[in-house]
Amino acid sequence: MTSWVPDPLGPGWEQTTIDLGVDAEGPLVATLVRAARGSTPGGPADDGGTGHGGAVLYVHGFNDYFFQTHLADQWLAHGYTFYALDLRRCGRSLRAWQTPHFCTDLTEYVGELSAAARLIRGPLGHDRLVVMAHSTGGLTASLWAHSLRNARVVDALVLNSPWFDLNARWFQRVIGTRVLDAVGPLDPQRIVAEGHSAYSHHLHVANGGRWDYDLRLKPPEGFPVRAGWLRAVRRGQARLVQGLQISAPVLVCTAQTSGANSMGNPGLDSQDTILDVEQIAARVPLLGADVTLVRIADGIHDLSLSAEGPRAEFFATVFGWLDDRLTVHDGDPVGSRPA
Repeated sequence: MTSWVPDPLGPGWEQTTIDLGVDAEGPLVATLVRAARGSTPGGPADDGGTGHGGAVLYVHGFNDYFFQTHLADQWLAHGYTFYALDLRRCGRSLRAWQTPHFCTDLTEYVGELSAAARLIRGPLGHDRLVVMAHSTGGLTASLWAHSLRNARVVDALVLNSPWFDLNARWFQRVIGTRVLDAVGPLDPQRIVAEGHSAYSHHLHVANGGRWDYDLRLKPPEGFPVRAGWLRAVRRGQARLVQGLQISAPVLVCTAQTSGANSMGNPGLDSQDTILDVEQIAARVPLLGADVTLVRIADGIHDLSLSAEGPRAEFFATVFGWLDDRLTVHDGDPVGSRPA
């Protein structure tokens, strides 16, 4: 039996721990968070998060964890049960003895992704599963969905600004990657990048932003980027370049434009200042046969954290696409939208 305990998000939110065994740093876990179908903001869950129908599993990116309750509210309002996964060494799953957000191969995350999917489609009783993933999580989820192309596990994949290429000059992307291939296995913990992020700083209410979250789990300066982790990302991106065969329909949403990740950028609140949206668009056709790309005007890197207008456009795009692409035989949306 899965044991659920209250989550720090408050009433209506619970979490359960997924045991991933032990690695070189010690015991390893992931955390599955849920809001029950029918929950209202700040209100109690009405059914314990179980029941048939559509469910969504949200996967965060680097220097991130799940805190976007307003995103969950949208899924709940459209009839889906909402789950989010804090990956190993990230967010709720980070332990004092661990290196934050560290891995040496993105396939390491298959353990918790598959465990969460089995739980959602098995004991929790859902017959439809949509996976929504952001940034690095978008790359990881794409590779995982490709590995499951012959199994009916993921019914649709929604990617929010997925990290499909390194937003850097040619020298860093090509020569730097070759250096990582040499250094990464020998000194995986070597810090190769760190420093303040205007994007992260700008988001938080303490700095005039719209969003409140735990700065210990998502600090403005970010967590150090280490050679082993960046090598893992670049190898994952190289696998994407070879072409994937994701069998489920895929929606990729990005901002309309990209800009500098600096406090002096006047478009800090209306551009993707982390990734190059043109790089993402160029690699979208490599995901599979059924892929839709939509650019959101004035969106930022995490489209769900954009200003009200682009945020509403993003949500309308996601649920309009799902209603159009995922229907059961009687014509009802997968999430069984309430009347």
